[in-house]
Amino acid sequence: MQQRGFTLIELIIVIVILGILAVTAAPRFIDLSSDAKASTLKGVKAALQGGAQLVYAKSSIAGEQTNANAGDDTSRVTIGTVDVDTDFGYPDADSMNAAMLAGWVQLDVSTDGDFSFTPGADPVSATNPAEGTFAISPAGGAVDFTSGATTGRCYVLYADATDTSAPVVTVVDDDC
Repeated sequence: MQQRGFTLIELIIVIVILGILAVTAAPRFIDLSSDAKASTLKGVKAALQGGAQLVYAKSSIAGEQTNANAGDDTSRVTIGTVDVDTDFGYPDADSMNAAMLAGWVQLDVSTDGDFSFTPGADPVSATNPAEGTFAISPAGGAVDFTSGATTGRCYVLYADATDTSAPVVTVVDDDC
């Protein structure tokens, strides 16, 4: 009986083919940076929802949970040393700024922080989300808030509460 194994040339060809497959196919299956950004945005969403619920609880204790934002003490709670304007008991997106945001959620939105804070404006543009909203995005990335955008869609959008329903917090991670 004759036993025959692989020749050295055959082994080298198989190794080269596996190497080519690894170089071309592996990056398509292993995209860790975009997965990490998308997961981080989901954590930001949870932080915003949790913080908003805590503001609502404090507003309810004060009996202000049914008040629309009036820009005065009837629609404002103090958390620590920060006054947070509320709309139906939840943080008000229209009056939100980075300092007020820091009062009810722990996100580093400073100029050299991990995240960027973008207030809403009218009209919506590539650089501004809609009025009644604000966005949190990973720092250093280009963001596009227009509805037909195909790039720059990596952010969390907080939309004001209407009546007594909770605010809507949406993760947009099409282009992280």
